Amino acid sequence: MDLENKEEMNVETSAETAEEKQVPAVAQSTEVVAVEATPAAETAEAAVEAKEEKPARQRRGRGKKQKIETTEEKPQSEWTERVVQIRRVTKVVKGGKKLSFRAVVIVGNRKGQVGVGCAKAAEVIIAIQKAIADGRKNLITVPIFKTTIPHPIVGRSGAGEVMLRPASQGTGIIAGGAVRLVLELAGIENILSKSLGSKSPLNAANATLDALQKLTPFSEVAKKRGLTMAQLLN
Repeated sequence: MDLENKEEMNVETSAETAEEKQVPAVAQSTEVVAVEATPAAETAEAAVEAKEEKPARQRRGRGKKQKIETTEEKPQSEWTERVVQIRRVTKVVKGGKKLSFRAVVIVGNRKGQVGVGCAKAAEVIIAIQKAIADGRKNLITVPIFKTTIPHPIVGRSGAGEVMLRPASQGTGIIAGGAVRLVLELAGIENILSKSLGSKSPLNAANATLDALQKLTPFSEVAKKRGLTMAQLLN
């Protein structure tokens, strides 16, 4: 009986020791697993957040690029257009009267080039655009001498007549109406003028253009006379 009790006691103690030994091992293993699992979970969550944030950042970047592209300033053209007159005109056809608009536009770069355009269309905007295109086709080069013209000249167009005379520095443009616009866009700063005959803006503008086209620069006059510029001016 004593031996059996001793063996039972030994078996129970050995089982308890085995259980005690296994419990810490399991606890350690679970602690290790928990420690190792937390960084992986954090990295996975960080990767997911990074993927979600990347498209937003890219979209923001694209938006900035688009804003930069739209805010870029376009180079301004050196040509200037001025509308002189817009008239309502009619054309008699078989079915009655056809209404349209006539636009007179002056085009120039203030550097010695100027032109007058005239066009008709059913709408005002289209008529102005066609007149601008016509004015750029009929550009002339004006020989400017020290902010004025080389010599007096008279120009004619239809019943209109315009007289131009050179002026000293500081005089300004002594002209009005279509004549003044043509001289300004040609780049002339000092000049005297007188408009004679017809008062039509189109005739006045064409007469001024005719006068500027007839101007002869001093270099050509000196070349024809066989003189230098200094001799001619003196």
